[in-house]
Amino acid sequence: MKKFLIVLILLSISSLSFGQGEVISDGPYIFIEKDKLINKSILNNEVITTTLNLDSYHTLYYPEKSTFKKIKKIAALSDIHGQYDLAIELLKNNKIIDEELNWSFDKGHLVITGDIFDRGDKVNELLWLIYKLENQAKNKGGHVHYLLGNHEYMILQKDLRYLTDKYILSSKLLDMDYDKLYGNKTILGRWLRSKPAIIKINNIVFTHGGISEKFLEKYGVDLDSINSIMRKNNIYTKEQLKSTDYYDLYYGRNSLIWYRGYFEKYFESFEAHLTDIDEVLKLLNAKTIIVGHTTQEKIIPLFNNKIFGVDSGIKYGLDGEILIIENKKFYRGDLNGKLTEF
Repeated sequence: MKKFLIVLILLSISSLSFGQGEVISDGPYIFIEKDKLINKSILNNEVITTTLNLDSYHTLYYPEKSTFKKIKKIAALSDIHGQYDLAIELLKNNKIIDEELNWSFDKGHLVITGDIFDRGDKVNELLWLIYKLENQAKNKGGHVHYLLGNHEYMILQKDLRYLTDKYILSSKLLDMDYDKLYGNKTILGRWLRSKPAIIKINNIVFTHGGISEKFLEKYGVDLDSINSIMRKNNIYTKEQLKSTDYYDLYYGRNSLIWYRGYFEKYFESFEAHLTDIDEVLKLLNAKTIIVGHTTQEKIIPLFNNKIFGVDSGIKYGLDGEILIIENKKFYRGDLNGKLTEF
């Protein structure tokens, strides 16, 4: 409780300082034009615009497969929400990146189960870090999987209710709605739109909120197909979605990105819910599901390690954990890099 009170005080101080005319730096935001790239950044409230060659970045990003096998090392965390410095400390101390912020997890797979956006003030820094690590990991035989959570989809769908004051100010300085900074004519916007909502590594399924039996009954169990549906229909704003059949896909209580049904306060009977989870695992041909979204003080195992909740409260900027999976064993990696087996 003391932790949460400190967080509320810090958030209040942050809001007040921005409200009193805080000077910010932000970016880069890179826009794609026909024959060039336009780089816009903010330095001490001044917008700086430069031109880049079109080949400075990839401008096309293709969806990857949704299933990976025979992976020996996996790390997973979630809901970083702009807390760049804390994420760096956690990744360094658990040997995912080195002191120069370069990939050091060899052929391992790092999974971020959504929610980089909103709440915190270093969202763009995190996105570019993940973008860089993704390329470095591939060059070393590893992989970075950035799954989209509800806050990613909200930004892409112009649902901006959780923006911090910094990004409201960024939008004003750049004279552009915040969602357009990640529009389909930007480098990061196209990159984000190629990302999945659910993947499977070995016999472990990863998604942001969770998977209900009702969701699988409606959309099937083929993960490539589910990701395709999520990408294909992510061209509408939230308001536009309300008049389609896909509103529940992104905002329904059983959606992959909003579901909270694994956690005690959201179900009535442990025994009945365990049966539901067993059925979901059977349909997915999996042994474990790893999710974020529902915040805990630490990573928690549920239902005899069939579910792991890896949203460990990083968004509060005070502490956090990472789940490490190696040799079929699950470990809690704390902020100091100490591993404890579940």
